[in-house]
Amino acid sequence: MVRKPDSNKARLHRHTRVRGKITGTAECPRLNVFRSLSNIYAQLIDDVKGVTIVSASSLESNFSESKGNCDEARKVGQLIAKRAVEKGIEVCVFDRGGYIYHGRVKELAEGAREGGLKF
Repeated sequence: MVRKPDSNKARLHRHTRVRGKITGTAECPRLNVFRSLSNIYAQLIDDVKGVTIVSASSLESNFSESKGNCDEARKVGQLIAKRAVEKGIEVCVFDRGGYIYHGRVKELAEGAREGGLKF
């Protein structure tokens, strides 16, 4: 019998492996990305204290009704960068969450760079 591999299980394994190598601090937090089928979420996390500093997602009211496209991901990246700069954060480390750096994840990263974050 042919079994289809569990892609989310493989993603979580990749994410765990990467999380062993990168951490976020108050000065240089971790920009975490979660991508669902219909939305995208981003958080700046201080792993030393275990708190989320800033968050943004495509579920917020200032986004259009069309869900799950690259334009919204870029807007989420710009929004989280704007909120981070308001809190005085300019440098972070990017955590793609085990996803391939392509499509919506790449657009979110480029939007965050446009907004003023450096990583």
